[in-house]
Amino acid sequence: MKAKGNVFRYYDNVDTDVIIPARYLNTSVASELAAHCMEDIDKDFVKNVKKGDIIVAGANFGCGSSREHAPLAIKESGISCVIATTFARIFYRNSINIGLPILECREASEKIQAGDEVEVDFDSGEIKDLTLGLTFKAEPFPPFMQAIIAEGGLINYLSKEEGK
Repeated sequence: MKAKGNVFRYYDNVDTDVIIPARYLNTSVASELAAHCMEDIDKDFVKNVKKGDIIVAGANFGCGSSREHAPLAIKESGISCVIATTFARIFYRNSINIGLPILECREASEKIQAGDEVEVDFDSGEIKDLTLGLTFKAEPFPPFMQAIIAEGGLINYLSKEEGK
C-alpha cells in the first residue's frame, strides 16, 4: 500500500481539541467532522487539503482526549497518512481502529516541510520527500495491522474475517 501527496506541517503536541474542536463533537458523522478539521490552528486546511495529502508533525501528535473523532476527521478530510516523531498512545490506537495510516519517524518529521511532495510505502516503511530528494525509514506495521488499515479499520477487518 502506498500514499502520495503534499504535506501539511504541524509541530509538537497537536492535541485532539485542535484536530477537531470540542464544539463540533455533537456529531459522529465523518464528513461533518472533516469540515472542521484543524480549523483552530490552520483555518485554510479544509479549503486546501486534497485527497492523498499527508500531515507531518512533531512529537506527541494526537494528545488530549481519547475520542475517535480526531483521527476520523483527519481521514475523512482526505489525508492519506500522518507522519510524526511520536503519537499519543490512544490516538495511535484509534487511528489503527479507524484505518488511518500513521508512521513514526523522527528524521522525516524534522526535515519534511509544508508543501513538499511526499510518497510513503507502508509495506517497507520508506518515506520519500520528492521535493527535497530525501528518503527516510520508518518501522512498517506488521502485516496484520496493515490488513486492518487496508480494510478501512478494525470493524471492517473483523467483518471480512467473519465472512471467510
